[in-house]
Amino acid sequence: MAGTTAIEWTDATWNPVTGCTKISAGCDNCYAERFSERFRGVPGHPFEHGFDLLLRPERLEQPLAWKSPKMIFVNSMSDLFHKEVPFPFVDRVFDTMERADWHTFQILTKRSSRMRDYVNRRYKDEAAPAHIWLGTSVEDGSRKSRIRHMQGMNASIKFLSVEPLIGPMGQMNLDGIDWVIVGGESGPRARPMLPDWVREVRDQCVEAGVAFFFKQWGGIRPKSGGRTLDGFEWNQLPSEEPSQGIVSVAAE
Repeated sequence: MAGTTAIEWTDATWNPVTGCTKISAGCDNCYAERFSERFRGVPGHPFEHGFDLLLRPERLEQPLAWKSPKMIFVNSMSDLFHKEVPFPFVDRVFDTMERADWHTFQILTKRSSRMRDYVNRRYKDEAAPAHIWLGTSVEDGSRKSRIRHMQGMNASIKFLSVEPLIGPMGQMNLDGIDWVIVGGESGPRARPMLPDWVREVRDQCVEAGVAFFFKQWGGIRPKSGGRTLDGFEWNQLPSEEPSQGIVSVAAE
């Protein structure tokens, strides 16, 4: 539940909460649910209760024991801003992140208005620390209200995870957005992602000077379709110049 990960845009995962419930079409084929439910009823397994939402207070200080700096994805198996996660518990997660400031923490939610309201209360006089990156998932153009929630949040680094991209995004307002990740769905019921949907997002990021990261095409397995777009790998991070993080693989 903690440590290394195969997710391309992070180094480690930290899950002080596990389990979730679905709120939009992007959740339909949730990889975390699929994985967790395999172990429902297995005595002693971390996912003995499947994908039921559980607080894990024993994990709250795990990042403090990791002495070398890491990029840490917070709650890869849940959503920290689920309505059933009480704010006093969220406070404890943020307390740990603030103390462990040698790491970079990436928090991703579909409950973007709840995150905005929490962050704006906690950091009412200044932006959230720069080592705490705050993002929301946007699966198609019908969910662009989440982008507006991010733009109204008092954060230093704001990002979008456009994954799984299940429909065209259309025109996006990227003002104040620092990073955009795009990826296709994976798993046995993976929905296809059209190349023009990805290009549309990439081109808007390039025009706006926003870092762009293309994670995967998706398919039965995450790596099934590779991760090159028009002969390039796009690996940009928020701290990089727009021309960095682009690797040509056209000759392969």
